[in-house]
Amino acid sequence: MTLTTVICIGMAGSGKTTFMQRLNTHLHTAKEPPYVINLDPAVLNVPYGVNIDIRDSIKYKKVMENYNLGPNGAIVTSLNLFSTKIDQVINLVEKKRDSFKHCIIDTPGQIECFVWSASGSIITESFASTFPTVIAYIIDTPRNSSPTTFMSNMLYACSILYKMKLPMIVVFNKTDVTKADFAKTWMTDFEAFQEALKSDQELNGEAGMGSGYMSSLVNSMSLMLEEFYSQLDVVSVSSFTGDGFNDFLDAVDKKVDEYDANYKAERDRILLEKAKAEESRKDKSLEKLMTDLGIKDKKDDKSKTTEDGADVLSDLEEGEHDGVVLRDEDEDTERVYTFADNDRTAGEINSSSASDLQMRYEEAFAKTAKTASSQTAENIAKYIRN
Repeated sequence: MTLTTVICIGMAGSGKTTFMQRLNTHLHTAKEPPYVINLDPAVLNVPYGVNIDIRDSIKYKKVMENYNLGPNGAIVTSLNLFSTKIDQVINLVEKKRDSFKHCIIDTPGQIECFVWSASGSIITESFASTFPTVIAYIIDTPRNSSPTTFMSNMLYACSILYKMKLPMIVVFNKTDVTKADFAKTWMTDFEAFQEALKSDQELNGEAGMGSGYMSSLVNSMSLMLEEFYSQLDVVSVSSFTGDGFNDFLDAVDKKVDEYDANYKAERDRILLEKAKAEESRKDKSLEKLMTDLGIKDKKDDKSKTTEDGADVLSDLEEGEHDGVVLRDEDEDTERVYTFADNDRTAGEINSSSASDLQMRYEEAFAKTAKTASSQTAENIAKYIRN
């Protein structure tokens, strides 16, 4: 059995938690109970059973008090603290992968706290690297009946898709209040969307430069999003009545196949490139360290050359220009000595002191040779004994 992760994301008030409750109930009714994770630390009551709850390990109010944060800052900080243990969460889910078909995850109502935070990326990447993962973007259908509001929501969905790089399902929720047929038509028929935009402007009495600019902008964005719409699966559900959840699960299965065929291969390629880049970085750091310490790689000794054609400094042959400058015999320069006794010739070697110097050389040489001979004899005897 392959476990599929469904991450539910949506604007505040879009019915995300109610959607999670109905999806949980629907799967239990189908004898396929899901593994449920709650990532909203600020929620007071969760209307469904949870296997892993962020509130069990992170106390939201304590985070606000300890770090002097507001509501959104405390949510981000709570997610940051939770993400440091995401490996343990993944291990818990992996142990249950043979017992569950779906893992559904509820996220904070403040969508930007999860989507645009580092912790949200870490959590999403961790699940997507281990299990087939699908993003369910929940939309409040009644509040998107205006073309401009609808377009704003679609742009947000587009940014989430390209931020997370995972298969996405657009879920029009609350269809028991307003049917989502108009939204599906706007996504497939550009002329129908233009007519709706024109009618909305006339109905609201908008006129002037502002409305003209807004109309042109929204029309341009709708053309730009045409390719985006083609990559989406769109379903309409009612979390209140339970309508449309079979269609949603069918869309999830379709997106799992898409994940295996396209997204998984792309993610593996990205991970491989990251591994190669890290290996290259390590090699460069090691090479720089060896250079700083003056250590040369043997394989590079023969390949490295100096500008004048010599391999290395030690390969330069001694000769006429080996750096030693001989004293000019004709140079008549008086030597200057600075001895304490002010005797300018006390330390000078001349013909009268040469014999004494030679005698000292011979005595030192004899003493050194004797010591070396005795040490060699001792080493030989030790070797024979062993």
